[in-house]
Amino acid sequence: MYKNDTLIPQVGVVTDVYSDTADVKTFRVEKPGGGKLFEHLPGQCAILSVPGKGEAIFSITSSPTNEKYMEFSIKRCGCITDFLHFDVEAGQELAVRGPYGNHFPVEDKLLGKDLLFIAGGIGLAPLRSVINYMLDKRGDYGSIDIVYGARSKEDFVRYEELTQVWPQQENTRVHLTIDRPQEGWNGNVGFVPAFLRQLNFTPDKTVLLCGPPIMIKLCLAKLVEMGFKKSQVYTTLELRMKCGVGKCGRCNIGRKYVCKDGPVFTCDELDSIPDEY
Repeated sequence: MYKNDTLIPQVGVVTDVYSDTADVKTFRVEKPGGGKLFEHLPGQCAILSVPGKGEAIFSITSSPTNEKYMEFSIKRCGCITDFLHFDVEAGQELAVRGPYGNHFPVEDKLLGKDLLFIAGGIGLAPLRSVINYMLDKRGDYGSIDIVYGARSKEDFVRYEELTQVWPQQENTRVHLTIDRPQEGWNGNVGFVPAFLRQLNFTPDKTVLLCGPPIMIKLCLAKLVEMGFKKSQVYTTLELRMKCGVGKCGRCNIGRKYVCKDGPVFTCDELDSIPDEY
């Protein structure tokens, strides 16, 4: 059940814009007087509205523990995202509604677990909220391994955080890979599913997996081959979401509405719905 204030747009001010890659920018949004717009949990989404242009739903990529602002890492892929990338600057106002959807169960099922995060491309965006939440509450969780793949070094989202911040945290390791050899890159080369086999993780970890649908499919197959159960793998289905409240029907799959029943699912739950992603 959504509360009324979830459905009412709030005015947000863009206070900073960061260029992460050639086609991904991170937008920092605050209340007009400062502070984040509303409370949320890791994995939830919000709708950004641009007056006269339209609106779209995006993952909230900042941690719920951050009380100063909210962030959205957005890949340019259509009319609304084009406008955000090319026309929105610090100081501009946007309308924001949320939070929408369920969340990663950080408050119960993930407590005390050793965790394996697997991301591809912009798939790091929804996982970043969870990772920073857990690092801010480090004593509540076990070891953290982050496996992240991109087309090239320049396509990693939040590269400084990946290489200089997260690896410095207690019992936290970051494993990066790019698709093809590149001058100046001394790390792993190859696709994420093959990289997982090389890293040889034992199936005693809980997995949070996010990326392009084909990557999710191939990584899940590799994880099952390595001994993981589908019930211990969480993923997100964010494509096609629009209204956030299950009314437009755009994200309907079988008896599920991704915006209401998701976007977070365990992979065994996906076996019970039509294979449409």
